[in-house]
Amino acid sequence: MEETNLKSAIEALIFASDKPATIEQIKKVLGIPETAVVRKSIDELKDEYEKQNRGLRIVEIAGGYQMITAAVFAPFLKKLFKYRYSDKLSKPALESLAIIAYKQPLTRAEIESLRNVNVDGVMKNLMDKNLIRICGRKKIPGRPFVFGTTRQFLEHFGLKSLEELPKMDDFTAMAKEIEEKTNIEPLPEMEPLGLNPNAPQGESTNQEA
Repeated sequence: MEETNLKSAIEALIFASDKPATIEQIKKVLGIPETAVVRKSIDELKDEYEKQNRGLRIVEIAGGYQMITAAVFAPFLKKLFKYRYSDKLSKPALESLAIIAYKQPLTRAEIESLRNVNVDGVMKNLMDKNLIRICGRKKIPGRPFVFGTTRQFLEHFGLKSLEELPKMDDFTAMAKEIEEKTNIEPLPEMEPLGLNPNAPQGESTNQEA
């Protein structure tokens, strides 16, 4: 296959694939044994899209390649799809997913101890969406299942691998920056306003008028 036709064929495969197309898949479909040849064509396509300032980009996600829209045009796309239904993750689901992503593998009980709430419903939801999976058993009494993220998780958040997750130091720096911008002075731990710490739970110090 000529080089020009090869690039066009690879472009078509990446565009048509509903999942990130891997080099092995592309090689198999096109009957090309050399990994370097396919990778070279993909790199050239990526450069062409960027240099020509095209509305699309080819990015590496979850071990494969996918065609996405250029980030600079995100505001226009949001307007276009403003009324489209979006199956977003709830805040509890995102919190549990973040714990699993950063601390995997870990058990359901370990997740609950970190969140201080029951996570049965959240875990079922995340597994139904194929964002987490059972990846083994912990060698402790009862041998509970341990959970980790899936390739679908990487695809959902546009990551090449778990190494691309934001570092925890980044969150600390972000929180400090927000605190400085809002000019908020942190207060020491104290009882909620209006409650007498010596009174029984639920008893307020405020008198009804």
